Amino acid sequence: MSLCTVAELKSTLGVGSLYPDATIQEVCNAADVVLLPMLWNNDSYNIAHSADDDQRTLYFESLEKGQFYIGQAVVVSDNDDLFDGTYTITAVGETSITYTHEEGGRQRPYHLVRPFGKVAAQDDVDWSLDPAIQLAALMIAVEIWQAKTATLSGSNAVDFQPSPYRMSAQLLAKIRGMIAHALAPTSMIG
Repeated sequence: MSLCTVAELKSTLGVGSLYPDATIQEVCNAADVVLLPMLWNNDSYNIAHSADDDQRTLYFESLEKGQFYIGQAVVVSDNDDLFDGTYTITAVGETSITYTHEEGGRQRPYHLVRPFGKVAAQDDVDWSLDPAIQLAALMIAVEIWQAKTATLSGSNAVDFQPSPYRMSAQLLAKIRGMIAHALAPTSMIG
């Protein structure tokens, strides 16, 4: 579910049934892609992985002991089919975790993952219930919609001349104060 709903965005834009819901949903999803990585979540990013029979090991750049524990369920994504899915951790090292994969007999040496893989433990916070986060997502969705449908409107350059660049770093600057309570210390800076 998106932080900003199709109904909210349609109402804000005043487009009624002019556009199909699928088109509006794409914009809502794009707003999530922009906003969610900036919020504090229970995620870590693995830099490498290896497979030995039915054991899969994910490696991290920083100390992960204390972040994960044996018996914890995690969702592994952005690696590949040999690693992705929901698993229970069977071993925790200083900078690695190991879990059992139902498919045995596979070997893969230690190798880097680019872009990084993602390991998500259960989140304690549901950002879709935070009104400031929902409003920030709606504001981003409106900006995305405007950039998509009216490319030369609304944005001004330093010299007050119209600019086609609605999707600049200022997009995040507009909402940063509203989401300050939820910003992850590991999110983008600037």
